[in-house]
Amino acid sequence: MAAKKRGLSEDDRQVWEQVKKTLIAKHPQKVPKFVAKPAAVPEVTVPRPGNRRTLTGIGRAAAEPLTRFDLAPDPMDRLLSQPHVMDKRTHTRMRKGKLRPEARLDLHGMFAQTAHQALIGFIRHSHGQGRRLVLVITGKGNTTAQEAGIMPTRNGVLRHALPQWLATPAMRPLILQITPAHARHGGGGAYYIYLKRNSRA
Repeated sequence: MAAKKRGLSEDDRQVWEQVKKTLIAKHPQKVPKFVAKPAAVPEVTVPRPGNRRTLTGIGRAAAEPLTRFDLAPDPMDRLLSQPHVMDKRTHTRMRKGKLRPEARLDLHGMFAQTAHQALIGFIRHSHGQGRRLVLVITGKGNTTAQEAGIMPTRNGVLRHALPQWLATPAMRPLILQITPAHARHGGGGAYYIYLKRNSRA
């Protein structure tokens, strides 16, 4: 005759539940961690203006120039909008390129600090010699590979800085008018500087 299986009484079951809470498993089962796999995001290629390559010959390709952003208004436009303080006839002839500069200074390719010092010395020397019309070439500020980047940069540092350098209290008493040069003398990359008359020259 088979013995009847004896189950735990209610008191025994409560005691067993308390004992189970104090037990520490000797070989705990490793529970696999579930890491949700992110949904695949389709890759979208956006064409970048200025980075397209155009064929220039068999096996050769040339990159188009990068887009540049100018952070300040064109200094030439600002000078053209200013009223002229010199003789109207002389001013008109100067703007048309009919006056020949008596001296010229080429700052193209110089670092800003070097160009600033050269400009100040040139203006003072020219005024001391009694010259009236001088030409300063800054260049238009071409884009180079080193200048390329994601942030907008000012194109033509010297071209923008020159009017500011000449507007300082040390330079203003020597200068009568600053005007963009005619195309025959450099156009948008050069300035006419008409100096005040030096009574001691």
